[in-house]
Amino acid sequence: MKRFSALLMALCMLVSLLTATAAAEVTVPELTIARREIPENEAMEFLKKIGVGWNLGNTFDAIKQGWNAKADEMTLETSWCGVKTTEEMIDALINAGFTSIRIPTSWHDHVSGPDYEISERWMSRVKEVVDWAYGRGLYVILNIHHDEDQFEPSSAHYEDSAHYIECVWRQIAETFKDYDEHLILESMNEPRLMHSNYEWWFDANAKECQDAADCLNRLNQLFVDTVRSTGGRNADRYLMVPGYDAAPENAVRDEFVLPTDTADNKLIVSAHAYTPYSFALEIPGTSEFGAQSQKQDIVYFMNNLYNKYIVNGIPVVIGEYGAMAKKNNLKDRVEWTAFYVATASARNLPCLWWDNNAFSGNGELFGLLDRRTASFPYPQIVDAIMTYGGYEKLPEAK
Repeated sequence: MKRFSALLMALCMLVSLLTATAAAEVTVPELTIARREIPENEAMEFLKKIGVGWNLGNTFDAIKQGWNAKADEMTLETSWCGVKTTEEMIDALINAGFTSIRIPTSWHDHVSGPDYEISERWMSRVKEVVDWAYGRGLYVILNIHHDEDQFEPSSAHYEDSAHYIECVWRQIAETFKDYDEHLILESMNEPRLMHSNYEWWFDANAKECQDAADCLNRLNQLFVDTVRSTGGRNADRYLMVPGYDAAPENAVRDEFVLPTDTADNKLIVSAHAYTPYSFALEIPGTSEFGAQSQKQDIVYFMNNLYNKYIVNGIPVVIGEYGAMAKKNNLKDRVEWTAFYVATASARNLPCLWWDNNAFSGNGELFGLLDRRTASFPYPQIVDAIMTYGGYEKLPEAK
């Protein structure tokens, strides 16, 4: 038995050594993607400042469900990711070169009364983490996230959705009204018709989708009006608004209309894109990246955003992107990250990696920063982000 145990240990060490050696051989590819022309205005310069970003995912956005339905509200922060947020994590991001952070936050488990009064404990904790990032000079995006049942974009639920949006955003806006432009407020995460045939598919010919688009436009307008009405620096801070389910293709539809605003060009179009889906998000999907068709999927949606908004001086942020780990596909992920980020940077589209602190198992493995050690297990992915993240890092078109 001892001999078997020794052999098993030796085998495990050999596997670890081979895995480490293979990972060490993965390098960031050299790309020659040239930057596109962009208008010269304040909004385009602001996008350059946002730069490269990261999501504090599966943290403040965690909600009560099933197994944790009776959890104390303050334990929700760790119920999905397993680790409480620390200042060391923020420092690790900054040291790696990240310049922005998105803090997805759910609120409906932390409110009371008919006007959704937010728990002081929850607001204080969210504010503490915002302050850690904001105080260190990061650009911070704060939103309302997994409250989809509270802000459903449909006529049948519009009155209740509007009341929730107005009440919650008024309180958040009042709390952060004196913060400068480093704080960006985002109306909703991925607004959609939950539990329906159209949850992840917008059919422009379906009356349900037409109604949803109209209601979403109205809810985004209400968000803008509510935040602006609180005054202070909210009067002209940058605000982000998504199209239906935050999909890029829905942000460029005629059905999506940017709100009217009292501030000049301070609205940012919010989009999420795990593209190509089969590689980045689908389970099992494919673990390989490099085909021309896969690259074209990325170029296509980014061109659409660039041509409709960036060319016209209107800012866009890709608030979520990433490719999950599959079958030891680090090399493919690094090559995907380099191509994705470079293609976005060429069009002045800042990207923020979705990180759920998941590194093992069969689920969505988007972990980038190991929060227990405040270190990056995949430094090559981070290197790819830093190499190509930022409009001015790419060469000018000849």
